Amino acid sequence: MEIRDNLNKIKEGLPENVTLVAVSKTNPVESILKAYNAGQRIFGENKAQELIGKQPLLPGDIRWHFIGHLQTNKVKYLVPFVDMIESVDSFKLLVEINKQAEKIDRTVNCLLQFHIGEEDTKFGLDMEEAIEILTSPEFDALLHTRICGVMGMATFTDNMVQVRNEFKQLNHIFHKLKGEYFPDKNEFKEISMGMSDDYQLAVEEGSTIVRIGSLIFGERNY
Repeated sequence: MEIRDNLNKIKEGLPENVTLVAVSKTNPVESILKAYNAGQRIFGENKAQELIGKQPLLPGDIRWHFIGHLQTNKVKYLVPFVDMIESVDSFKLLVEINKQAEKIDRTVNCLLQFHIGEEDTKFGLDMEEAIEILTSPEFDALLHTRICGVMGMATFTDNMVQVRNEFKQLNHIFHKLKGEYFPDKNEFKEISMGMSDDYQLAVEEGSTIVRIGSLIFGERNY
């Protein structure tokens, strides 16, 4: 099937309140343009170097989400154009995003990434680390970052009961943080969870952002 057909099929099945991020990692500019020409405007990349290379070659109204582990030394290259950094997994990274955004008088949307899956390789905060960040005096001084919600990746498994429970866990984390730390912040509204294999389950469990790659672009050629 064509990229356009794949996109339309996915969008038809998504509720209006759920944002589709087309994960374009490892895909060439030509494929991204096909999705763009089909009406898609939000794309996700997980490697800074790859995104930095692609961004100037593509239309300026694309809203880029960075969804991978981000090293602090790459932040300065992304901050001028990235729409959202979904993978904030340390206070050090948040401070660096704020520092680079302040230099160009920009505010960058961010999600706090939580470790909800079983794999050791997955990055992310636990609740204790998140609370430590949100209650630190330094956090209130970060005026050039905007915390818009949470993100997480479920375990890569065929056990959908486990995956659902991990999505429930992230939803619970979101509501706990919303109630205790962001009750009056309308921008704190996003739960980014769900990928090609499990996004429908994620939507059932409250996801507001799904990150879908191979169902749109086909299997990746690494």
